[in-house]
Amino acid sequence: MNTKVEAFFDKPGKWQEAYLKLRSIVLDTELTEDYKWMHPCYTLDDKNVVLIHGFKEYCALLFFKGALLKDPNGILIQQTENVQAGRQIRFIDVQQIEKLKPVLKAYVQEAINVEKAGLKVTMKKTAEYEIPEEFQNKLQEMPALKTAFEALTPGRQRAYLFYFSQPKQSKTREARVEKYMQQIFEGKGLND
Repeated sequence: MNTKVEAFFDKPGKWQEAYLKLRSIVLDTELTEDYKWMHPCYTLDDKNVVLIHGFKEYCALLFFKGALLKDPNGILIQQTENVQAGRQIRFIDVQQIEKLKPVLKAYVQEAINVEKAGLKVTMKKTAEYEIPEEFQNKLQEMPALKTAFEALTPGRQRAYLFYFSQPKQSKTREARVEKYMQQIFEGKGLND
């Protein structure tokens, strides 16, 4: 019995009843309950399969390799366009979970089967992401910045590319690049 998991389920909140219902569905499988990222996480041979989490508007089951699930019911959601592997099934009340119980069990079982089969999600390489023009110009102007950027881990590179690409205005994209150049030179990620 994991005390952190128990504390999560004992803590009063908007989604507690829904969390408990989801927990009973997931625990009705061979998955092992753990606690990661401040949420109940269910694993198979120490590999993450599904996580229970909640937000203001909904709670959800997050399937780590959800992109590989068939989704015959069309209920898997890709949180943002940049999420490559994970998919959620979202709920707004306990009745919805109860109604979908057999479907949810089938999705969890398929996720277990995906893990047992050793399937992997083919991730997009960092080089496949578009570099915003403003950042590309700086990289060309400053070879040392390019060297420092290329020395970062792929995840840190992607985080910067996503962040620099978000604003609609070129001026804002330029300001972001300027603001984070020193951090890139220091070998730090966006949130380090």
